[in-house]
Amino acid sequence: MRTVQEHLAACLAAVGPQPPLEVVLADAVGCVLTEDVLASRDLPLADVAALDGYALRSTDVTGAAPSSAVTLRVLDEIRAGSVERTRLPAGASVRIASGAPLPVEADAVVPVEQTDRGTAKVEVRTAASVGENVNRRAQDVRAGEVVLPAGERVGARQVALLAAVGRGRVMVHPRPRVVVVSVGDELVEPGQSAAPGQVYDANGHALAAAVHDAGAATYRVAAVPDHRGPLRETLEDQLVRADLIITTGGLSHGSSDTVKEVLAPLGTVRFDNVAMWPGRQLGLGTIGDGTPIFALPGDPVAAQVAFEVFVRPAVLSMAGYAERYRPTVTATVTTGWYSPSGRREFVRVRLTGSPHEGYRAAPVGAPGSLLLSALARSNALAVVPEDVTDVSEGATLSCLLLDG
Repeated sequence: MRTVQEHLAACLAAVGPQPPLEVVLADAVGCVLTEDVLASRDLPLADVAALDGYALRSTDVTGAAPSSAVTLRVLDEIRAGSVERTRLPAGASVRIASGAPLPVEADAVVPVEQTDRGTAKVEVRTAASVGENVNRRAQDVRAGEVVLPAGERVGARQVALLAAVGRGRVMVHPRPRVVVVSVGDELVEPGQSAAPGQVYDANGHALAAAVHDAGAATYRVAAVPDHRGPLRETLEDQLVRADLIITTGGLSHGSSDTVKEVLAPLGTVRFDNVAMWPGRQLGLGTIGDGTPIFALPGDPVAAQVAFEVFVRPAVLSMAGYAERYRPTVTATVTTGWYSPSGRREFVRVRLTGSPHEGYRAAPVGAPGSLLLSALARSNALAVVPEDVTDVSEGATLSCLLLDG
């Protein structure tokens, strides 16, 4: 029997980061950079106004105040994008828009609210210091500087910086394409009528959502009957678009569960009992020309736990993330329970508290019962070590955070 750590190591070894690909900015969102991005020019390119107002020489408004305004000539109006830089004589000012370049000799900008908003002459009602309300040239970014390092995830803030330095395309690890296949004769699509003996396909939708949450591109296949032909055809058809395939269901020892028989001739897949609860038997290997495949249990709670423990870190590894694991905190459990001997147990809990006061973990539902309602209300998994069988009230456990 494999330990949890051994199976996790095998899952990570079965995948690797996606090969670098150059993409446009819109397609880079959510991806991890594979290059150091250098600035091709200074940002800003010149001294520019940080707000709407009047550009002037700070020495011309020394002593200006609401009760003793200083009057300056207004020579011009400069808008953002202007390329002509005029020289500003003493005793003069220019009306200036935020982001517009300052005239030569101007060294400050007074907010328009601190003036009478004049057009030919302006009354300035506040003093200004050198550099006040001015963004200096290269204050943000200097040409040749690394603005984003390889390994950083691209989000909205990073896109703003990339666009500002003129990068329309970047090299990234593209999103892994993950295909989710539910297996079972009893499965029907939510929204349809379920006959006696049929159940709705919770796993396909839940795992597709979990894959999407991990930042991958998700392709969910409608539930496949537990028959060799349809299952084999489905898996072979999906190879053309899959960087990773996840199956759920079809792993029990019944004669109608065909996942093992179908996968055997398609590649190299092994099935192991893993010392954990919930869940036990899991499949791992490759099919086709080396596409990784993870076979998860059919029970929805066990499938979600297996995804969090084994599959999510692998998906993040494929996407190029250095940090692959959910954050954990230590919490005091509010009630005790019996834990299976020799297995690492993952108990659905509701975590409350704070770093200052400490955390409390309350089991949601009976720990031994695999209830979807309890999973939905939980926000963490309390991890019980293999050598602990009696969890006492007040004991402390490491908890895997599911939210955030």
